[in-house]
Amino acid sequence: MRKVLHVGPDTCTVVSRLLKEDDTEAWGVEPYDLEDADGNCKSLVRKGFVRAADIKFSLPYRPKSFSLVITTDTVDYLTPKYLNKTIPDLARVSTDGLVIFAGYPGQHRAKVSELPKFGRPAKSRSASWWLRYFISAGLKENEAATKKFEQATTKMSYKPGCQIFHLSS
Repeated sequence: MRKVLHVGPDTCTVVSRLLKEDDTEAWGVEPYDLEDADGNCKSLVRKGFVRAADIKFSLPYRPKSFSLVITTDTVDYLTPKYLNKTIPDLARVSTDGLVIFAGYPGQHRAKVSELPKFGRPAKSRSASWWLRYFISAGLKENEAATKKFEQATTKMSYKPGCQIFHLSS
């Protein structure tokens, strides 16, 4: 059984898809408001698969609660102060690793209508910035996972629209 935690917007969609996979348990943390959630999302919240939580503070999970933690569209909105708390906390709750999807500098900017939702515009950081940050935070890249992912993307001719980092727990 593989236990996965997804952190980010559209968590309900991601968790719904992961729950359909064989041998996968999935949970999610939606860092933003769930007021406008659809019926499927509200059902996942009622069943305890998804919760809304401010990721600037410790996650309500014990250490090593999940095999894998995936975060999408969240870390770019954190100030360095909160980034220094959030990323290590995400690593704390995983056993096999942490996958971070982060924007490329100069790409996607929050629309004016999204700013109140996120509270601040995204801060896209370069790959070299992230690598220096991971070293300073005591986190190591999972080279085996990175290599496997790169092989799969090359085989499928897939070009990600964001930076993807695979970290060891």
